[in-house]
Amino acid sequence: MARSTKTPPLKPRKTPTQPRSEQTVAALLEAAAQVLERDGLEGFNTNAVAERAGVSIGSLYQYFPGKDALTLALMRREDQRFDAEAAMALGQPSGSEAIKCFIGACVRQQLQRPVLARLLDVEQARPVLRTEAGNAGTLHSILLAIFQRDDISQPAKPEVAAVDLLAIVRGMTDTAGEHGETDVADLQSRIEPAVFGYLGWGGA
Repeated sequence: MARSTKTPPLKPRKTPTQPRSEQTVAALLEAAAQVLERDGLEGFNTNAVAERAGVSIGSLYQYFPGKDALTLALMRREDQRFDAEAAMALGQPSGSEAIKCFIGACVRQQLQRPVLARLLDVEQARPVLRTEAGNAGTLHSILLAIFQRDDISQPAKPEVAAVDLLAIVRGMTDTAGEHGETDVADLQSRIEPAVFGYLGWGGA
């Protein structure tokens, strides 16, 4: 009899509604992050995550039907944290400060837990996860909102500029992470001139 090759679903089996179950899911996601950082993709599996979290494998499967569902949930946790920090740029007193705040959020997301960020980037490139993960749309919207401010010169093509700036910031932060950089302030000080130069804002 042919063996089934059906891929486990990516959606969680159930959504936690009680404080205890929310704590269990939070513990599983942090354990997943720690296993990735400690063991890499080769050692990342549901048994290792359950052991790290101090729960049974059955408890893990109550919430996540497989490793990919767990990985996707971890990606979304990191994206939600990143989105919230990046959105703080919208509350800055000037357009230039908003861009600096946005860049800072991008740099910290990559360098505060560089191994985790790099491995999640690798996982996000997999076809099974690519369409489900990612927060580029949110970041794009934040940049477009910043461009609307009255105290700065708006790019001639805001949509294109937002895509280009994300490419600049992502390229420099990803490369820094791959090279093992950990100095957030130094990387931000290098990205800012590239972004402001692109926008034609000089030394803003």
